[in-house]
This record gives sequence, structure tokens and C-alpha cells, in this order.
Amino acid sequence: MRGDRVIYFKGRMLIKITCLIIGLFFLCLLSKTKCYAKEEENSFSSSLYAQSAVLMDGSSGRVLYEKNGQEFLPNASTTKILTCILALEHAQLSDVVEVSSYAASMPDVQLHIREGERYYMRDLLYSLMLESHNDVAVAIAEYISGSQEEFSKLMNLKAEEIGCKNTMFLTPNGLDATQNVNSHGTTAEDLALIMRYCIRISPRREDFLQITQTPEYSFTNIEGTRNFYCRNHNAFLQMMEGAISGKTGFTGKAGYCYVGALEREGKCYIVALLACGWPGNKNYKWSDCRKLMEYGLKNYQVFSLDELETSYINELTATVENGKRDEIGEAATIPLVRKKGAISQILIKEEEKATVQIIRNKLEAPVEKNQEAGVLIYYINNEKWMEESLVCKENVGKIDYKWCLKRIMTKILN
Repeated sequence: MRGDRVIYFKGRMLIKITCLIIGLFFLCLLSKTKCYAKEEENSFSSSLYAQSAVLMDGSSGRVLYEKNGQEFLPNASTTKILTCILALEHAQLSDVVEVSSYAASMPDVQLHIREGERYYMRDLLYSLMLESHNDVAVAIAEYISGSQEEFSKLMNLKAEEIGCKNTMFLTPNGLDATQNVNSHGTTAEDLALIMRYCIRISPRREDFLQITQTPEYSFTNIEGTRNFYCRNHNAFLQMMEGAISGKTGFTGKAGYCYVGALEREGKCYIVALLACGWPGNKNYKWSDCRKLMEYGLKNYQVFSLDELETSYINELTATVENGKRDEIGEAATIPLVRKKGAISQILIKEEEKATVQIIRNKLEAPVEKNQEAGVLIYYINNEKWMEESLVCKENVGKIDYKWCLKRIMTKILN
């Protein structure tokens, strides 16, 4: 018996030791995998010229890759994407813009508009986005808000609405500027968010895309006394299949900057680059942009949030206290749906796992359709990524004496 116990004890110890060794092996393997992934990411970052860079999923706004993505830097003429979308949202293309002496005094790059001349807003927007004319940007700003200063307030309000966390725009053209303690600039992440708004969310996104995709454009002032020709300087449009928009920028302080977008294989990517070289290195931004776009296309796949939520959303309900239903004593339940305009897909890597958590609000009748009813919390690899609102799909009235009496009479008569 004693020998059996010794054998049994040794066997258990052997199993424990074996399990410990296997556990340590997999722990080391996981640690090495993480180290390799980190080394690979560091190597990729060091291969980029930009001081600050972001690759964003244009569909969801998720940052897929960043190098100093939250660093505040001057961003030069990439500012003009916000100027353009605000002009589209606050004016008509047929509006007539008269040039002030202040607008005409802006430094290069200029269209060389003159005080008192008049132009259609449509023509000025092509000048703004294709050739990046600084005088045109101020003329547009003054038309919409009365002054450059008031327009900059509108820009910053819009940036905040879009979700920018560290953006301060002082000029509509992106020229280096300082006011009190503030400097003109943004972050690569915020700049990518602004581009996402311009191409995916704004009600004038189609106009924005049409303007920024145009190879060349000719126009005159309203009097027809001067002729102008503009050529698109966004070379990225011809560099990669699926390139749909972009804007370059340069000042002595900002260096070369760029923000661009690409759509391919049902995916949308946005790249934002700040401080990507200085004179002599004009093509660094194209190299970085291509590298980041190719990285995104290779490593990320489309994942449908509808798929993830099927087991929840199709049968997702919430109880409504004191809510009217077919029978007295029945619990009043109501279907819940995602808020209109919710994100339908995200880009994730093969090894990433997406999950969702549902939190319901306590509902008490009366309840109205589209009333906030809870949130969906999305996680990627167990890290919280985003919250999305759930709303009531229909109205639910409150139980009252009249309703109870009607239900009792129906029971008696039937």
C-alpha cells in the first residue's frame, strides 16, 4: 500500500511539473511573440520619415497604426480640407464672393485675386483644393463668417464636433500663426478624423470628393476679364489604385504634410502625416503614404459589426415598467436597435478578437421611439474601443385605469 502511495504521489508530482513546464513554455512563447510584434512595430515606425503619422480605418474611425499620433504640430495647408467642407456646408456653389484687400494681401501660394473682384464660390473651392491658394482661403472665410478670426472659431467648433481632441486652427489656409499662447496646428489623429468627416460623414461629402478628385479646372472672374487654370497637386491620386482624395501642405515650420484617403476591396483607409521632411525631401510624404496604405491593405480585414451583434440585436429587448401590452399582468418588452447611422463594419487583424457588451437603461412607461435605452460597448482583444447608443424601436404607453378597464371588458365579452 505504501509503495502504491509513493507511486501515486510521484505520478501527481510528475503531472504538476509537466504542466508547469508546458505553461512556462507557452508563457515564454507568448512573451517572445509580443516582443517580436513590438520589434516589428518599432522597425516599421523607424522606417517612416514623418515625425507624426496615423493610419485610420475610414469606416469606423479606429486608429490602426500611429507614430506620435497625438503630438500637436503645425499642419500647413492640410487645414484647407476643413475650410473647404465648411464652405460647402455654409454656402452655395453659386454664391458670389467679393475679394477684400486683406484677402488679396496673403502671401504665396496665391491665385493673385484683387480687391473688389468677384468670383463664384465653386471656382474658388477648386482653386483652394487643387492649387492651395492662400488668398482664396481668406476670401472664402470672410464671405462665410465676416472675418478670418470669426471663421477660425467656426473651424474649431466643427473640429470639436468631429471629435478632435487637440486641434487649434487660427487661419483658414494653414499659414503658421500664433495668437496669445496658442499656435495653429493639430495632431495626425485629429487630421485623419477631419478627413474622415469630409469623405464619409458630411452631407456635402460628394461635392468634396468631386472637387478633390478633379485633375484640372479652368474659370474666370464673374466679369470675365481674367482667366485662371488650376492643376491638382495631389500626386497620390495616380500612385495607388483606389486613391480618392487628399491634400498636401508645406510651411517652413510645418515641413511637408499630407492627408489622403483610399478605398479598395470594401475597405477605406486614411493616412495623415505631419513633419514629413523639409525642402530636398518633397517625396517623403508619398513614400510614407504608400507604405502605410499597403500595410493596412495587407494586415486588416473587414469585420461586420452586424455579424457580431446578430445573437444580440435581432432579439434584443428591454423591459418597460408599467408599459401597456396585450394582456394585464404581461411584462411590457420593447425591441432595441442601434442608433441610425451607426458604424456597420470595422477593420481588424486576423489575430484580433472583437466582442460586445450590452448595458440596458431602466425604462419606465411612457417610452418613445428612438429614446435612449442603453449602450453597446465594443472590445477588441478585451480592450474597450467604442460605445454606441441603443434606442427604442417603438412607443410604449403607460398603463392607466382606462386601459385596464378596456382589457377587463374584452376578457368578459370574449
